[in-house]
Amino acid sequence: MTGYLRVPDPGDGLRLHLNENTAGCSPRVIEAIRALSATDASFYPDYTAVYEDTAAHLGVPTSRLLLVNGLDEGLHLASFATLRDASGAPAEAVVIEPAFDMYAACAEGAGGRVVTVAPRADFSFPTDETLAALTDRTRLVFLTNPNNPTGQPVPREAIERIAGAAPAALVLLDEAYVEFSGDTMIDGDALDRHPNLVVGRTFAKAYGLAALRVGALVARAETLEPIRRLAPPYSLNVCAAVALRAAIADGDRLRWYQDQVARSKALVYAACDRLGLAYWPSAANFVLVRVGERASELVAGLARRRIFIRDRSGEPGCAGCVRITTGVVEHTEACLEAMEAVLCDEA
Repeated sequence: MTGYLRVPDPGDGLRLHLNENTAGCSPRVIEAIRALSATDASFYPDYTAVYEDTAAHLGVPTSRLLLVNGLDEGLHLASFATLRDASGAPAEAVVIEPAFDMYAACAEGAGGRVVTVAPRADFSFPTDETLAALTDRTRLVFLTNPNNPTGQPVPREAIERIAGAAPAALVLLDEAYVEFSGDTMIDGDALDRHPNLVVGRTFAKAYGLAALRVGALVARAETLEPIRRLAPPYSLNVCAAVALRAAIADGDRLRWYQDQVARSKALVYAACDRLGLAYWPSAANFVLVRVGERASELVAGLARRRIFIRDRSGEPGCAGCVRITTGVVEHTEACLEAMEAVLCDEA
């Protein structure tokens, strides 16, 4: 069975390898955590306020929201709710590659069979290939918009076609990077037209809450019900609950960071053009760059300078590729300067 291999902590330096918020969370988050009392820590948390605030932030009623301990928990819950059928052949989960390792890990852990869809050479979304992978055993389809590690968007039409073609399956749309793409299926009536659609959100990336583990699932109330039944009653700890309310209330901080990400991506594109490196314009907070045979050399050379990026060469279709988190402009500038030094063989 496959599983997620946690990346070792590299220590001090520029962490541009895990798509984290390189500026840190809003100062309001720290203030909210510091304001917790001794009894806040010793009593089971009440989630009324955090559910109301988050639902209002997402524009949905609380009945369509399930807060989870990181989106990873949401992936586990959705997998166990859909793939535990022990009769006959294993239920199937469709994964479009390259993809987040947790999709396959969760599906297999729930007893499902993973069916993969290979990437296209240009990483455009393989709609027809995905539709062809659907069978009468398909119970779960993982989609990521935009994709990680390519940063490529998934057309709304493709998502709706897949949801319509697999009415017996749950279509879990991971919108981990939506704050940078601006393209969500929560808006409008998509959830009403497709009762099998579940949208996953994380507050790790744009809001800087990765270490606090806060995620969400959004769907019609009846679609969430079998997933909600499996969720632990207090999986969101009290620090995460107050941090989430503080983070989503600080809109200025979010807008500032979104601007930093956009400017950083433009810097990476310009540097790649200058260095003759292929890249894919990204709708997320990272850029996939094809370095070729020198990918591992570049990653190692930057690591010696205490700048960390991710070698994605082992991912389907990503031979010779590295992924660079694009956050704070100052960090991106330091990375690009070091990249040029390594690739130009400077000491």
